[in-house]
Amino acid sequence: MTLPDAERMLRLARRAADEIQPGMLAGLGSGTTAEALVAELGRRVAVGLRFTGVATSIRTRTLAESLGIPIMPLDEVETLDVCIDGADEIAPDLNVVKGRGGALLYEKLVAVRARRYVIIAAAEKLVAQLGTRMPLPVEVIPYGWARSAQALEPLGLKPTLRAAAGQPFVTDGGHYIVDCATGPIAEPAQLAQDIKALTGIVDHGLFIGLADAAMTIDDAGELAVQERAAR
Repeated sequence: MTLPDAERMLRLARRAADEIQPGMLAGLGSGTTAEALVAELGRRVAVGLRFTGVATSIRTRTLAESLGIPIMPLDEVETLDVCIDGADEIAPDLNVVKGRGGALLYEKLVAVRARRYVIIAAAEKLVAQLGTRMPLPVEVIPYGWARSAQALEPLGLKPTLRAAAGQPFVTDGGHYIVDCATGPIAEPAQLAQDIKALTGIVDHGLFIGLADAAMTIDDAGELAVQERAAR
């Protein structure tokens, strides 16, 4: 039996919410799957759970605060106990691609501060190799963005400026995003370094070596948890 998406996300959110214990400092991701988690955490806060969140986007912060979840600025945080976020592609080694929602920069800033980073997603996001399901988002400075995008092409990327309502999509940080067709990415770690080294590039959607676990749910509602091998 195939479960409706809303029911699947609720089941996943309930399992993921168990990662956040009383008194923790927790990074709260962005996107529809992460918002299901924030909604579940809001329900738990209403019946007594106490923790503090660090939001990865303005949208997440607004939602969390509306549900009574206290939010702390990242500038005031040294280390988070856990960060839970969604992903657009999940490879077998738990390297992931993120950024379809446009919050990749803030998501990565929070992720790198977490002692435990957990990815939550529908099982459809599992891929044999990154770059096979969706373009790779790359965040760029608006000034000279076309030249920055052009500089990505020698790396084998085919960038397209992301638009919203006929205008360039603007991230919470005030930047643009170019979505880059890649084909299967043979060496994600090397590509991540090569992109980041270019002038005008802010960051990219390759999250390499960050995730400690991935929780996924299939069409039938079966949950699976994959833990990264000991580092």
